[in-house]
Amino acid sequence: MAVVLLSPCSSADKVRLHFINRDGEKYSVSAREGESLLEVVINQNINIDGFGACEGTLACSTCHLIFEKAAFQQLGEISDDELDMLDLAYGLTNTSRLGCQVCVKKWMDGLTVQVPTEVSDIRRELEVEKQKKQ
Repeated sequence: MAVVLLSPCSSADKVRLHFINRDGEKYSVSAREGESLLEVVINQNINIDGFGACEGTLACSTCHLIFEKAAFQQLGEISDDELDMLDLAYGLTNTSRLGCQVCVKKWMDGLTVQVPTEVSDIRRELEVEKQKKQ
């Protein structure tokens, strides 16, 4: 997975976000307005196994996040391409979005998003099969 390095920003440009991973662990980070939520997870090195497998190319659903209803209603429209990928996501809810398609905004300060407890990642399945054969 590629690491995206961003230039330092003043504290006024920072937005506080909270991520809850599959194990229920909460990570609080400062994000830069304009970053995608996928970039936040990568840049802050948040422990979310398999998150963003396609590196934001909208070719998978591993950056699937679940939003609180009020926050979800404030997000921009969902593209047809994102809807197609969400159709493949495990644990889909009415407030699901892909982290690569949601950009950090000032109104998100204090926002908590959750990763579904299940994920479809063929890399994990291949590793399990490889270990069984050994």
